[in-house]
Amino acid sequence: MSITVYVPRDASALSLGAEGVAKAIASEAAKRNADVRVVRNGSRGLYWLEPMVEVETPDGRVAYGPVQANDVAGLFDADLLHAGKHKLSLGPTEDIPWLKSQQRLTFVRVGIVDPRSLDDYRAHGGYRGLDAALKMEPAAIVQAVADSGLRGRGGAAFPAGIKWKTCLDASADQKYIVCNADEGDSGTFADRMIMEGDPFVLIEGMTIAGLAVGATHGYIYLRVEYPHAQRALEAAIGAAQAAGYLGDNLGGSGKTFHLEVRMAAGAYICGEETSLLESLEGKRGQVRFKPPLPAIQGLFGKPTVINNVITLATVPIILDRGAAFYRDFGTGRSRGTLPIQLAGNIKRPGLVERAFGVTLRELIEGYGGGTASGRPVRAVQVGGPLGAYIPVSRLDTPIDYEAFAAISGMVGHGGVVVFDDTVDMAAQARFAMEFCAIESCGKCTPCRVGSTRGVEVIDRMVAGSIAERERNEVLLRDLCQTMLAGSLCALGGMAPYPVLSALDHFSEDFAGTPQRAAS
Repeated sequence: MSITVYVPRDASALSLGAEGVAKAIASEAAKRNADVRVVRNGSRGLYWLEPMVEVETPDGRVAYGPVQANDVAGLFDADLLHAGKHKLSLGPTEDIPWLKSQQRLTFVRVGIVDPRSLDDYRAHGGYRGLDAALKMEPAAIVQAVADSGLRGRGGAAFPAGIKWKTCLDASADQKYIVCNADEGDSGTFADRMIMEGDPFVLIEGMTIAGLAVGATHGYIYLRVEYPHAQRALEAAIGAAQAAGYLGDNLGGSGKTFHLEVRMAAGAYICGEETSLLESLEGKRGQVRFKPPLPAIQGLFGKPTVINNVITLATVPIILDRGAAFYRDFGTGRSRGTLPIQLAGNIKRPGLVERAFGVTLRELIEGYGGGTASGRPVRAVQVGGPLGAYIPVSRLDTPIDYEAFAAISGMVGHGGVVVFDDTVDMAAQARFAMEFCAIESCGKCTPCRVGSTRGVEVIDRMVAGSIAERERNEVLLRDLCQTMLAGSLCALGGMAPYPVLSALDHFSEDFAGTPQRAAS
């Protein structure tokens, strides 16, 4: 009987040697006349253990990692195919503490299924959400999403149900669903993991969204640096079309939904929804004035729902298990779960899906194991390059949209980047302004000019005398307020967050001689 061995084809695992491991396992099995089936799954998100190999046993999967190609012969000698003991043994996969303590809803299949197999997806609960949606009226689908408390997971945290209802109520001969898959924030990789490890769940979520608002066509606007995700999505779209889950007659219902992948323009600003629409229409990626909102006048001037990957990939479980099931996770107005990405100077980087309410300290110390350098944590940036820097004194802040707003921070896309006590926070503040200057679309003056002037003021602060530093700090804070209040979009409107947080919590670094710990 064939024994199944799982080797990830996730981009991060591939960068760490997973392709060579898969080939070595197939080669070694052939040499030993072993009947082995190698399945290329997605990553489970334990990136310090990648490539992580799993073998199927009667009692469940057993994991080994991190495995390199030159480890494979030794693993076979140790009876890998029957879960033999080896120095790389991790035990039963589901018992690994990192995974066991998570609450995976959106990521429930990632690392478990073969991403290219529609049969595998269906065997693990796939398309039950769409089956339920096909029996519902559009307004009922929208109400289920609203009742679940799902908010946009791309950063703005706008209630998904309100956006969908606005589009549903708009009158038009054509409507669209657009997935913002231009994942460009530093320290974020959840979108990529879903698209590479469980692409059908995104397709199903977009199809449900189409039924909900009356849209018959969808586009996935995919980051150009994600070729593995592109291949996975296109393969899954082809399989879904062949099985009747996309096209002119969804599941024999007579309803229509078509889906395409479009590669992004390679600009950070195109992650902003209206700039994305401009790019998708073949124009230069520039921010549009609002109103009108995209839900009323979006792609090609038609009503359009724009959500990010995680938002849309969460919809199927809401339709399958019910709004109350999903709403029971979380706290306050932050309902459900969030895929949190741990990166930066951290011992155990990877993806953790937990209900809202888990604290930064639990994530960094409990899951992440502290810094990779072994030095104390000094700052944590949450929410991408425009997120505030959180000092150690606030690590007990729960992951919650309102709790972060109360400390002038943002949860954003759930990226958590850790810095130890050698970081120069003045340099990090400067980077935020420089990043904004480089990535600005140039349409509004506060962003275009303010970010450039911000870099200059920070340079003067660091180089100047105490009196000059104090004078320039007043100027920098005033400039930040202008950008916050006057920018057209979140790029200029949020670039001040890391700058102001660095000034508020790490002012000593702007003295020109940062108070770094001795190395």
